[in-house]
Formats: sequence, structure tokens, C-alpha cells
Amino acid sequence: MSAVEEITMAQALNRALRDAMAEDESVLMFGEDVGPLGGVFRVTDGLTETFGERRCFDTPLAESGIVGMAVGLAMNGMRPVVEMQFDAFAYPAFEQIVSHVAKMRNRSRGRLPMPITIRVPYAGGIGGVEHHCDSSEAYYAHTPGLTVLAPSTAADGYTLLREAIDLPDPVVLLEPKKLYFSREKVDLAEARAGIGRAVVRRSGTDATLIAYGTAVPVALEAAEAAAAEGRSLGVVDLRSIVPFDDETVCAAVRSTGRAVLVAEAPGFVSVASEIAARVTERCFHHLAAPVRRVTGFDIPYPPPKLERYHLPSVDRVLDAVDTLQWEDR
Repeated sequence: MSAVEEITMAQALNRALRDAMAEDESVLMFGEDVGPLGGVFRVTDGLTETFGERRCFDTPLAESGIVGMAVGLAMNGMRPVVEMQFDAFAYPAFEQIVSHVAKMRNRSRGRLPMPITIRVPYAGGIGGVEHHCDSSEAYYAHTPGLTVLAPSTAADGYTLLREAIDLPDPVVLLEPKKLYFSREKVDLAEARAGIGRAVVRRSGTDATLIAYGTAVPVALEAAEAAAAEGRSLGVVDLRSIVPFDDETVCAAVRSTGRAVLVAEAPGFVSVASEIAARVTERCFHHLAAPVRRVTGFDIPYPPPKLERYHLPSVDRVLDAVDTLQWEDR
């Protein structure tokens, strides 16, 4: 029976792991401090107690080894879920991800599926220091063979993680750290399919804001502020970066004729750049103005006291909207 409950995204992700592990004994969860501690963000809280140390366990502080072990387990019929404790901690494992995780199925002509889910707490907004707040989605999205997902709500966190674990191919799930403990009322039994499907969070007539992960609440707040000024902004939440939902995104942009991309990652050679190009190519004759981007600056992640200047804000989004060509203003 469906039941609405108020939970955090961290709790929704924990529920997804519990349900997947209860339904399929081949699902394993491992990484740094994910066992008895429950992970630094408590996403794996209680899993070792429930399923035992053979199903949810701690590993050495060696990300390359964690992902390499996942490759071996996947080749032998298991469905490993691994946690990269922080976004930039995953870089030592990047060679394993690009050279083996993403390519093994193609290399073996389909004989060796790679049902690996790589959970990556990503992005800033928590007052963390360097190596704790990167937005590294472009690296993964640029790698053929990887599915790349970024939830912005507890419901999507549950849905996308369940779908990722069930997929026979590798998935990088970007979990927005600053949204881990935001609470919302959800009905997990009615969660919608998410891989490859964007969702319109707010309808609008004047311009479309396109965002994912941590940038979605900023876009929604900007749309609310714009409404108070008499301007109607729609908000599209991508949820799935790879595969990309051109249909939903382009339909929203064509209806308004204007688009602003919002993302925390630096703007140069970014996911936002690719989306801007796709929208321009597919919606050119419907656009009343160039596609704008509001992103992090092209710098290493700044110290905590400066991150509020680095991250996209409501004011920066509204400034970008104001640069669009408005005949009546």
C-alpha cells in the first residue's frame, strides 16, 4: 500500500540500498567507512547490522582498489555498489572507471556485463575544503559506456539508485551532498522512472531554466523570485545526464524561446556547455535569444568563506535571465 512519509534524501538512498539488498543477494555495498559507521553521510547506516559484513563492508583507503575489486566481482555475477567517500576522492579510481568499468562490456562483445553502481557524493555547499566539493560530472559524462545520474529530490534518489543497481551496465550516481538532509514528503511506492527522463518541476512561459542535482533548488528559488517580478520561468530537472532527455528539454525550450543552464561545475567544456549546444542545434528556429549559462567559475574549488561567491545563486540566475532579449523591457 502506498504511504506518504517525510524523509531525507540520505534516508531515501539508504532505503533503496536496503530494498535492493533484501531482494537480491548478489548486491554488495562497500567502500571507505560504509560499514559499522554507516558512511560519513550515514547513507549506509545499519546495512552491516542488517545484512552482515559479507554484504556491506569497509575497504582500505584505496579508491582504485575499491573499483578494481568491483570489476572483478561484476565479472563473476555480483552487483557491487561502491561509495567514493567524496567527489574528488574518486580521481585515483578514474583509470579503473574509464579503462575497465566503462569499456569491459564492449571489450568482451557483450559477454561480460558491468552492473556496477558508483555512488559519488558531489558538489559543494557544505563548507568543505578542496577535494571535498568538486563537481566532476563532465569527466564521467564524456566517457562512453557510463550512465550518469544526478537526483535533486529524495524520491528521485530512491528511484535512480534502484534503477542503477538493476541496470546491467555501469552507473555513476552523483549524490548532492548539500541536499542529503533536506526533508520532503514522498511516496516511494509511486516513484517515477528516472534514467533517461527529465522532469518539468515548474511550468513557465517566458524562459526555461535547466538544472540538475544541487542546482535544481537554486533554479526553483529563482523562478519563484522572478514570479514576484511578473516573469514566468519554467524549471526542468534533468535527473539523467547520460542518457540525455532531448525531448523533454527541447519541448520546454521551444515553448518559451529562451533558456538558461544552471550548474555548479566550472563552465568551460562542461555538461552545461553540451546542453547549450544541444539546445541551440535542436531549437535554433524557436530561440528568441542565445542560450545562457550560470555555472561555477573556472577555478579550483575555493575555501569555505568564498564558496558562496563561486556557486550559482538566485541573483546570478536572474541576472542571466535579464540578459535575454526582451521586447517589452
